[in-house]
Amino acid sequence: MADERRDTGDGRGAGERDAPPAREALERAWDDLVTTARRTAAEGLVVGTSGNVSVRVGDTVLVTPSGVPYDRLAPEDLCGVSLDGRQVLGSLVPTSELPMHLAVYRATDARAVVHTHAVHATAVSTLVTELPLIHYMAAALGGPVRVAPYATYGTAKLAENMLRALRDRTACLLQNHGTLTYGATLPQAYDRTAQLEWMCRLWLTASSLPGHTPTLLTREQVTEVAERLEGYGQGR
Repeated sequence: MADERRDTGDGRGAGERDAPPAREALERAWDDLVTTARRTAAEGLVVGTSGNVSVRVGDTVLVTPSGVPYDRLAPEDLCGVSLDGRQVLGSLVPTSELPMHLAVYRATDARAVVHTHAVHATAVSTLVTELPLIHYMAAALGGPVRVAPYATYGTAKLAENMLRALRDRTACLLQNHGTLTYGATLPQAYDRTAQLEWMCRLWLTASSLPGHTPTLLTREQVTEVAERLEGYGQGR
């Protein structure tokens, strides 16, 4: 996670703000956001209207609206706010979890955020203060995934707890609540959410056998994987 940068409140210094995004760019980003939100529901990471997704386009944050089923969202439902939370696009009320999303954008270089109520991850958040190192993919999230202490949804306190748990990480668990991940793109943020839920399911499965304790990795082993992951993929 990038260091906090608060001189303008949006993670950049004076004179570095993005130009207003073109309408076409906003519409494409909204389409991608709706697709990602629907995927969280289709793949069982949320139920009903729980969870939320956002993407940053310049200094505008597009975000899922409050209480609207994802399969009902249309192009004309585009909902956007400024980095200070002022609504600048659309008439639908933004998600009640907006403070969490904006806190991430202000403190990091995130361009997309995914928040879910994934079952296995939420279960783990009630059992430990940090997801045990059950698999090396923890390296893809910056290291051991922390659990942010419980606070009421939509509050500044929850956003504060979340930011502490996200220090040097791109994912965290929210105690008795769910998950939050961020990335440079919506696909990356979503993939991190899916990886986190899978690791939580893996740990719960491995630790459920009576008389057996899962073998865990060391922090050194995970650090070694993090170095290897830097060159992973096609480089484009």
